[in-house]
Amino acid sequence: MSSIFRRSEPPKQPRAGPTQPAPVAGLAAPTVDDRLVVRRGGKGKKIGEILIELGIVNADQLAVALKRQENDQRPLGQILLETGVVDDQSLAAVLSYQLDQPIVDLAKVRFDTDAIGKVPQDVAQRHHLIPVMLRDGRIHVAMADPGDRAALQEVANAAQLPAVGLLALRGDVDRAIQQQYDSLARMGEQVRAFTAATPQTYIPTRSAFEGIKEDAPVVQIVNLLVTQALRDRASDVHIEPQQDRVRLRFRVDGVLRDVAAIPPGLGPAIVSRIKVMANMNIVEKRRAQDGQVTMSLDDRDLDIRVATAETIWGEKVTLRLLERARSLLSLDALGMPPGVGEKYRVLVRQPYGMIVVTGPTGSGKTTTLYASLNEFDRAERNIMTIEDPVEYTFGDINQIQVNAQAGLSFETGLRAILRHDPDVILVGEVRDTETAQLAIHASLTGHLVLCSLHATDAIGALLRLQDLGVERFLIASGVSGIVSQRLVRKICPDCINVQEADIRTIDTLRRELGVEKHVLARGAGCSRCAGSGYFDRVGVFELLELTPGVKALLQDRATADQIRAQALSEGMRPMRLDALEKVSNDVTSLDEVQRNVFLA
Repeated sequence: MSSIFRRSEPPKQPRAGPTQPAPVAGLAAPTVDDRLVVRRGGKGKKIGEILIELGIVNADQLAVALKRQENDQRPLGQILLETGVVDDQSLAAVLSYQLDQPIVDLAKVRFDTDAIGKVPQDVAQRHHLIPVMLRDGRIHVAMADPGDRAALQEVANAAQLPAVGLLALRGDVDRAIQQQYDSLARMGEQVRAFTAATPQTYIPTRSAFEGIKEDAPVVQIVNLLVTQALRDRASDVHIEPQQDRVRLRFRVDGVLRDVAAIPPGLGPAIVSRIKVMANMNIVEKRRAQDGQVTMSLDDRDLDIRVATAETIWGEKVTLRLLERARSLLSLDALGMPPGVGEKYRVLVRQPYGMIVVTGPTGSGKTTTLYASLNEFDRAERNIMTIEDPVEYTFGDINQIQVNAQAGLSFETGLRAILRHDPDVILVGEVRDTETAQLAIHASLTGHLVLCSLHATDAIGALLRLQDLGVERFLIASGVSGIVSQRLVRKICPDCINVQEADIRTIDTLRRELGVEKHVLARGAGCSRCAGSGYFDRVGVFELLELTPGVKALLQDRATADQIRAQALSEGMRPMRLDALEKVSNDVTSLDEVQRNVFLA
């Protein structure tokens, strides 16, 4: 925070009220017109005059807004913004010119939680402002209109400190409000309410939770926890009982992070609430259970996979969040290098054969399989899937959900699919001998089979199929290609900067890629990436094509090292080289690659 604002001397006698902002270092104001660059400093001019002068609004539009302002008694800029006459970038640029004040880039700000706590959320939302920091006895707030003295006065009254207005884009402010006034803060209020109203000897029962009201503290705690996880882009929520607390963690971009801790006495109530939602046995605590919940939060539909397990301190719950309306990636967006992507498309266009996507849990295998389905003409082909769970719903595709209680497994589902004359079959996971053998035989009888398999790399997938009881000659005949992949975090685009590369990175890039690079990108950490320096993930890949040379070695019972050497001689590019290429291109960092991809 201190790197964004220049320090100023504290006032001798601070009083609660709006005051002038400290200058902002290094942030130039964007402009809507070249004339703003020439004539800086519009103090004394009314905003309406500037808008007319620049041709952003006409006289009639201004007259309508002024008439409405007489009734609303709100800043003219807000009225023009809400009626759609101007956008937030144009308004911010004009205000920057009028106030001779630069625009703060909220993506690069590290917010002070103490400042956030001094201004109620309803005040922030009503006036489109967000507290940034406390400094020199004043509270600095970023807002769409720093000239709104009524809003600044309300902030000053709430914080009991003089308020300083800083200019920011309204859209950025609204996003920051949603991020900073998070559900976890409100969850703390519900935790206190539950603790105050519940005796320490409380034992949850199913009847107590089946008729529970939606405004009950435990219901609100679960809803707020899932809501915040959804807003933070978390794939999993971990509720973990400890000796003196219940630890709450989110997995974001593949990395777990602590988000809150609640009293240990609240753990059983939360577990019981989730079990009731997932139609699980609330009484059974020693046996691991699985369930599923459907929820709608923040106007987004969610399918949540629930898993419980007993630990020495109580039941642990893991929630896997699957958003139904999530955007489906194309093959181009996965991050496949051009050579791999072109070869993979050739494999997908074949009329029959088996394509295996392999990697550990959470490596993006399902995403790659779904992206592959987008390559097919669904009107001309009968495409059927067997999945656990169905993570994304396609139009014109027949999808089957595994249901163990009904006796529908991957094996039985695949047998049923083969009786429906499919052209393309997607098997969510090959995890047993029967499914593996059925998938291979389907590929040999004129079907294109896409499936996922847990293995360390592409060569390892061949060994894994053998472990599942598939004969080598069947693998050589049925499998067309194997994709192995991992996910690495991308450097956050909002806080990316460059720094001198360390010796280890320079040596690694020189040895593996023949690249001499001494300056690389890194993420400094910002509000968008929660200080991690990374935002979102991209895949790193290797593709093993079963060429005649590889098939011959496989049938001759060659070792994995011999098969790997043959594949490399025929042009297979190892995953580690794709990962290092992304380091060299400033997509990710060597530390992130080392964390996910083994570098010998």
